[in-house]
Amino acid sequence: MLFFVSNLSLAFPEGDGYNNNKYIVDHSRRLDNHFFGKTQKKYRETGVHLPKGGRAVAVAGIIAEYNPFHRGHAWQIAEIRRRLGADTAVAACMSGNFVQRGDFAIMRKHCRAAAALRGGADLVLELPTPWSAAGAERFAQGGVGILAATGVVTHLAFGSECGALAPLAETAAWLDSPAYDRRLREFVRGGASFAAARQAAVRSLAGAAAECLSRPNNALAVEYLRALGTQGGGIEPLALPRVGADHDSGEESAFPSASAIRERILAGAAWRELLPECAAGILEAEMAAGRAPVCVGNCQRAVLARLRRMGEEDFRPYDGGGEGLYHRFYAAVQSAASLEEILERAKTRRYPMARLRRLLLQAYLGVPQARRGERPPYLRVLGFSERGRALLGQMRERAALPVITKPAHVRRLGGEAERVFDQEARCTDLYVLAYPDLGQAGPGSEYAAGPQMESIL
Repeated sequence: MLFFVSNLSLAFPEGDGYNNNKYIVDHSRRLDNHFFGKTQKKYRETGVHLPKGGRAVAVAGIIAEYNPFHRGHAWQIAEIRRRLGADTAVAACMSGNFVQRGDFAIMRKHCRAAAALRGGADLVLELPTPWSAAGAERFAQGGVGILAATGVVTHLAFGSECGALAPLAETAAWLDSPAYDRRLREFVRGGASFAAARQAAVRSLAGAAAECLSRPNNALAVEYLRALGTQGGGIEPLALPRVGADHDSGEESAFPSASAIRERILAGAAWRELLPECAAGILEAEMAAGRAPVCVGNCQRAVLARLRRMGEEDFRPYDGGGEGLYHRFYAAVQSAASLEEILERAKTRRYPMARLRRLLLQAYLGVPQARRGERPPYLRVLGFSERGRALLGQMRERAALPVITKPAHVRRLGGEAERVFDQEARCTDLYVLAYPDLGQAGPGSEYAAGPQMESIL
């Protein structure tokens, strides 16, 4: 089905639980405070279920990759319900088949959505490739845009190394100030990488609060707060501590990092004990079917063939920062015999590996990252639970974008929505070429795949 609403306002509210800084929420106030009293009245008017006792049901949004869904993700969902109430619904905006680090997801998106549903999520919506395979700002921009457009999400929950809202909010405010832009240009002209220049610029303005930008989950959390400030629609931020091993760490932990788990899987080492059963069983079945594990190396020759056919100027749309990186990348393509060699030859202190991997992936797919301010044009449902089905019913009245549960119905939308969905379908046709068994890699699967339903998994 397709659901439409044409006149939903997504303005950020003033007052009513928010202090003078638009990013900072007073968490000392209870959920049944003045702001949520208004929210409760709004929910009554639009038919959102209210439990006994009159408190408005919280709907927590999460922006994630679930690559793969692991114990840390399960802990986060449980912690959300511990803090907001056991009846809290969880709506995840999840990357599709391609992820922010510039790689193929280790398992196709519908299976990762199924694992998330079994792990406690109620609704999984897709973050399309122009946002999922982009830098942190565009990634956050797309994820917050999707969750805000549902019209039902009340909170955005995110993990961070600091686990506290105040330093993240202060940093977000400085990043949106005119003074920051001036300082950033000064440090970039001095030869610093963008990440280092950004941290140095904020440190010169905010002092110790800027130190949070040195950690990857903190930096992404700051971008979430910036996006909430411009398009959050009254969504309240909920900062949670990141548990377990650090991002991209290989250290042993009760909560191993996603990168450590992927390394074990791709190396053929024992991995099952690292994942909760909700994800392990699905991944095991996909591996037995020849559809996992997936990585860019599985189709290296196809990627190299695409890159070698491109002229120097063909790489310009994928530069991202507009600093001329594409010249260096093109030179690396012309002299290297493997993807890793291309990345190593293009890498400098100023251009970190993650940015280079994204450039490589975007060039292969022919899909540049989303433009600043650009938002996804639809809400594509990858899966839902019984509680998620109720959320979809609420979204029928409240969503600001069309909701797609049957891919074939996208043809009724036309325009930008149809263009982005067709682009996603072409990306999926390239993704399946990285399946271990090419016999499973037939084209056209995007229009045939409906959402996963937790109750029948």
